[in-house]
Amino acid sequence: GAASVVVGHPLDTIKTRLQAGQGYGNTLSCVLTVYRNESVAGFFKGMSFPLASVAVYSSVVFGVFSNTQRLLSQLRHGDPACAPVLADMALASMVAGFVSVGIGTPVDLVKIRLQMQTQPYVEANIKAKAPVPGFPVYRGPIHCFRTVLQKEGIAGIYRGAGAMLLRDVPGYCLYFIPYTFFCGWITPDGSISPNPSSVWLAGGVAGAISWGTATPMDVVKSRLQADGVYLTKYKGTLDCILQSYQSEGLKVFFRGITVNTVRGFPVSSAMFLGYELSLKAMKRDQTETNP
Repeated sequence: GAASVVVGHPLDTIKTRLQAGQGYGNTLSCVLTVYRNESVAGFFKGMSFPLASVAVYSSVVFGVFSNTQRLLSQLRHGDPACAPVLADMALASMVAGFVSVGIGTPVDLVKIRLQMQTQPYVEANIKAKAPVPGFPVYRGPIHCFRTVLQKEGIAGIYRGAGAMLLRDVPGYCLYFIPYTFFCGWITPDGSISPNPSSVWLAGGVAGAISWGTATPMDVVKSRLQADGVYLTKYKGTLDCILQSYQSEGLKVFFRGITVNTVRGFPVSSAMFLGYELSLKAMKRDQTETNP
């Protein structure tokens, strides 16, 4: 999980700026603008909080997915180690996506607020008492979390949870299922477990598919969570969808799709490779200590 954050955060910052920011013509323009105005450090804004919390988040997502699969195999075949069928994988993925929202929403909210707080907000009705757009509102992740909690309560911390649920429940189906399929397809017959190159490639392809198809709801989630740094523009998920469509048309929901898809490959490669190698190392230790 930590490896995936380090690898993917710069592209995640670009993706968020494209989806929720103002004045970026395209991906290259966004990259150059961030670099000119904020140097290399600008690409890593808001990384400390997801980096600190991703261990818990990733362990819950992967743990819920694998244990749900084992439970379903036990109920269906009487053997938890039995290979799961497609329906079991889909259900386990949906459960993992549902559970992930509980942990992931506050993390994403803080990350996006920190990524977006220096962006100019082009609106005529910003209240005079609001912080000046372009200047930092939050001193860091803890200050951001505390400020949002004090001003908006628990509902503020979970702002965008509905959109994240609509993104992650189908998103994890298109994450774990393609990974399992491609891993099995690439791995040579007779191998006990996939080799690192198979894991890397299968994880990358699964990530690109999942993030590419999740982009429309990812745009809505980003906009909802970035909303509130200076003023609150959207009342909820449906209101955000309608306002975005009315002002910018259907193309707005595909903002950042290239970055999302490209970013999905190295992020998921790092995630699955780290997961499989860590699991293999721990199982080897268990075998050595408990023959």
